[in-house]
Amino acid sequence: METPKLTYRRHVLPGDVKAVKEMAESTGFFYDFEIPVALELVEDALMDGEHSSYKFLFAEIGGKPVSYTCYGQIGGTEAGYDLYWIITHNDYRGQGIGKIIIEETHRIIQELGGKYVIAETSGLEKYAPTRKFYLNLGYKLEAEIRDYYKEGDTKLIYIYRF
Repeated sequence: METPKLTYRRHVLPGDVKAVKEMAESTGFFYDFEIPVALELVEDALMDGEHSSYKFLFAEIGGKPVSYTCYGQIGGTEAGYDLYWIITHNDYRGQGIGKIIIEETHRIIQELGGKYVIAETSGLEKYAPTRKFYLNLGYKLEAEIRDYYKEGDTKLIYIYRF
């Protein structure tokens, strides 16, 4: 399948709150309490503008957001960045969009002086594709914390170094 033509946007628009909610809900991956956290970060960026510590990259097709990343510099580090969220709407998964947007996010982070990116995910079986995604992009498993999210749900921490 051919990857659709994407355009990128780094500024947050008021409609992005709804778009992020739709993207997150479409995946079926997130706990109900996680989605409001994603929305809070968008709202924070709307309020604080360029001064927000949360940075975004939206990938759009025909002006419609279909994927996004949220990232930011890790406080207390010289050049570390957290990848807080990467979501592609379920209707657009499997088309290479996630790989494309994360590579563009890496390019931006490197341009900002970043030396590494930290990504976290769950150890549950349903997150196996997410773990494979990170590994295929060159992330390395750095640490795990058992029973982090809840009993039997391990937090896995991956790192990507430039």
